[in-house]
Amino acid sequence: MIKPIATPSRTKEILAKHDVFAKKNYGQNFLIEPSVVEKIARSAIGEKKCVAFEIGPGIGALTQYLCEYAQKVVSFEIDERLPEVLKDTLQEYDNFEIVLQDFLTIDLNAWVEKYRQEGYEVVVAANLPYYITTPILFKIFEAEANISSITVMMQKEVADRFYAKVNTKDYNALSVITQYRCEVSPVMKVPKNVFMPKPNVDSAVLQFRFKQRDKNIDEETFFEMVKACFKQRRKTMLNNFADYLQDKAKAMALLKQANIDPKRRGESVSLAEFLGLYEVMRNEA
Repeated sequence: MIKPIATPSRTKEILAKHDVFAKKNYGQNFLIEPSVVEKIARSAIGEKKCVAFEIGPGIGALTQYLCEYAQKVVSFEIDERLPEVLKDTLQEYDNFEIVLQDFLTIDLNAWVEKYRQEGYEVVVAANLPYYITTPILFKIFEAEANISSITVMMQKEVADRFYAKVNTKDYNALSVITQYRCEVSPVMKVPKNVFMPKPNVDSAVLQFRFKQRDKNIDEETFFEMVKACFKQRRKTMLNNFADYLQDKAKAMALLKQANIDPKRRGESVSLAEFLGLYEVMRNEA
């Protein structure tokens, strides 16, 4: 029977025992609701032989459930106070390893390949610090490592942008670029009152699974073009795209060729339409 770490009383007890407090500069908010961490872990762990990479284990609330469901858990932690705490809170698990290193500095491909060669599926699971959510996700996206899924909790307003649909207020360049790379699925919404200390905003858990990439697309150019089309949200596609190309007549011609009304704005243009515009632009280059 699990004695959950993620309860108010147990969290207070562990923090007091080890004289640890939440550090603001690490964006630390400890989860105190067992059903939340269990759902994240269940969603993250596949049915195959699996290693979970966790980013920022804190005092082990999510880690505990990952250890229950995965064959092995490797947690990357930057806070030097926490390995001793985790040694205590996770003492009953022999499938847990802590790596005291900033996740942003690790060679992710090397870590993933190590376990892939041993026959493991590799997944990422984390309750991400708000201030570093996007850099961490883009490190994973850009590494192109053989990761089966990424299941992470983040600030709800950031999650809304990753998951946003066309013609909504949250839909922007981040939405298009992320959804080009991944299938993005919502797992759950998480209210702010299940954290200690309580943050100012609610959270959400998303799962990302990589799509097959089109090797004919120069992604750097495609992403630049998408960002340019959202550069000034109130401007039309024609004006933003013209600024990007430095040629209004050419921008008008390419938009018409791609069947995109030049008067539309970026938030009304779907991923498929952006890819069509890129194709037209590439063929005219």
